[in-house]
Amino acid sequence: MIEKQAIGDTEQNEDETKADLVKLEGGDAVLNAEDPGQLDGHGAVQPTRLYKRRWMIVLLFSSYSLCNSFQWIQYGIINNIFMKFYSVEAFTIDWMSMIYMLTYIPFIFPVTWLLDKKGLRVIALVATALNCAGTWIKVASVKPNLFAVTFLGQFCCSFAQVFILGMPSRIASVWFGSEEVSTACSIGVFGSQLGIAIGFLVPPILVPNVDDMDELAHHISVMFYITAAVATFLFILVVCVFQERPKLPPTQAQATARNIPPEQYSYSASVLRLLRNRPFILLIITYGLNVGCFYAVGTLLNRMITEHYPGEEVNAGRIGLTIVIAGMVGSLICGIWLDKTKTYKQTTLAVYFMSLVGMIVYAATLNLGHLWVVFITAGALGFFMTGYLPLGFEFAVELTYPECEGTSSGLLNCSAQVFGIIFTISQGKIMDRFGTLAGNIFLCVFLLIGTVMTGLIKSDLRRQKANMLAKAAVAKQMSGQDYGTTALISNPLTPPSQA
Repeated sequence: MIEKQAIGDTEQNEDETKADLVKLEGGDAVLNAEDPGQLDGHGAVQPTRLYKRRWMIVLLFSSYSLCNSFQWIQYGIINNIFMKFYSVEAFTIDWMSMIYMLTYIPFIFPVTWLLDKKGLRVIALVATALNCAGTWIKVASVKPNLFAVTFLGQFCCSFAQVFILGMPSRIASVWFGSEEVSTACSIGVFGSQLGIAIGFLVPPILVPNVDDMDELAHHISVMFYITAAVATFLFILVVCVFQERPKLPPTQAQATARNIPPEQYSYSASVLRLLRNRPFILLIITYGLNVGCFYAVGTLLNRMITEHYPGEEVNAGRIGLTIVIAGMVGSLICGIWLDKTKTYKQTTLAVYFMSLVGMIVYAATLNLGHLWVVFITAGALGFFMTGYLPLGFEFAVELTYPECEGTSSGLLNCSAQVFGIIFTISQGKIMDRFGTLAGNIFLCVFLLIGTVMTGLIKSDLRRQKANMLAKAAVAKQMSGQDYGTTALISNPLTPPSQA
């Protein structure tokens, strides 16, 4: 009877422990007993949960990221048309894209500090408010003498991008489990890529190259009004729907981060630790080289195509669309692959090398006179070069855990903006003097340097190590409970009569 009672009491305690571990609500997913999200900093059992709302949060972020990134390229892809309408030079229109890069550099550190202090919801509200304001300023700028006004609107949108660009990895870490965090980050980046794709495709369709200035103003106005309506709707949606974080953390990494007292965290100390992290510094440089090349290609694509294929503005947009759509597919495939294999360095190095190969092939075939060849080579380039974006984010989080994801992503993007400005200006000048082939060879040289440096990065996967340690601790705790039960059964209490 005593043995049965001991077994019954133990089973009851285990049931109560499991019930306390995670209390489910309808439709929510729970991490199982072997998941690392069950321990706090003291080794005690801690509840974790995956909420259905996480998909709505990442899709909403992806949507307003799309709206913002669309505007990055909407001037550059019809460069010649805006030059004619506002009576400005090509280099001036190039700055409508480069302002996105320039604005990011001085503001990223204040924004990541604000992210640490106020959280995701405040950042999302500011981003969508600035983006919305910028689109309505552009609506008021559709006159040939109001280039300064349209530039102001573009500046507002570029400022909004500072609150957007580094957020995918932060949202993925705050809301998603360890087996889906890379996929979630890819979905976050997916929105930005889709926005760029639409930015390549739609402006040449909405704004045809006509000579009548009144008709041209009407077409530009239609494009600006559509953008403003979408930005306003997304701002309202963020106000009503976007949530700071789930009530319960999804993983041990987040549980540990939540247990750090605010007074023990220093933003400046965090940045300094990141800058002393040698593998991360190498990744900052290599990420900047790769993404900077992509920014240069995107900004100057119209000039590259129309130089070899005059009058093909619409096809230039379609080639840009092909680059980004292929990259979106690459991003999702890479994200799923990382979740399955956790081979961060190997995958990053392979994709970087293929970006170099794609750039060489694109440069060699651009002047052959066959647009269909350009579509194929540009698609191959985009699959790897744009597909690299989420890889860099996730690799950075692994190398820098437990530092804030927004800070590490911000430093990566800051590097990308610096190299983007340098590459865009330099390649533009080289193209003006020596032609498009020389400009593209210039980018190939830096992609080669980036590939070699990527091979030198030490694969120190700190987040994965933390999750593995937590999983081992859970297994040890569960085996300790089983041992206690066995000991109780094998050593029954001695009856008083035998004492």
